Amino acid sequence: MTKRKALVVYGGMELHTPGEGAEVVRQILEEHDFAVQVTDDYDALGADDVGSNALVVPVITDGVLEPEKMGRLIAAVQAGTGLAGYHMGLATSFRASVPFRYAASCYWVSHPGNIITYQVDITRPYHPIMEGIDRFEHTSEQYYLNYDPAVEVLATTTFSGEFHPWRRNVVMPVVFTTTHGQGRVFYSSLGHTADELELPNVRLILTRGLLWAAGAL
Repeated sequence: MTKRKALVVYGGMELHTPGEGAEVVRQILEEHDFAVQVTDDYDALGADDVGSNALVVPVITDGVLEPEKMGRLIAAVQAGTGLAGYHMGLATSFRASVPFRYAASCYWVSHPGNIITYQVDITRPYHPIMEGIDRFEHTSEQYYLNYDPAVEVLATTTFSGEFHPWRRNVVMPVVFTTTHGQGRVFYSSLGHTADELELPNVRLILTRGLLWAAGAL
């Protein structure tokens, strides 16, 4: 049987340890019998054969991709290639690209208080990504997002207002899924640095989300 292919592209702010995070994604996918290409060459996202991948994972803060190449990536997703990201991946990737922002379905705008401890609440406990996971506390950046109302929210966090009182009691997605054309899209805001991806709940959510986006769950 031919293995599913996945493309993982990393880069941008070193604070987010993108290279190390990309290797975690590679490990997860290889454990589930994917053939994985990992690269720091953004142009791979716009390659002629990008649509041969079951899954594309940008582990990228900001970045630029030429419109023609971005068009090939978006066309691949619309035709059925999965798109997945964690933390900065999707939420901050390719900020200036409107087509990518539409596909990503979220945009990071703030993390009040920087590194804090906050609660993650499960809203879809029977979804295959969240099954068996109970609410938990997490210490990291609590991402405040602008997000597409079309997403299916699987987990949330509530902002206390301690740092930005004007956003007290705002409930924000932490994990969501959606589609873009025929492509499945998964996002988790957990994983500021690669070491967070080793935490059991964070790792399990990411693993299941990657598989779901690739059509393997």
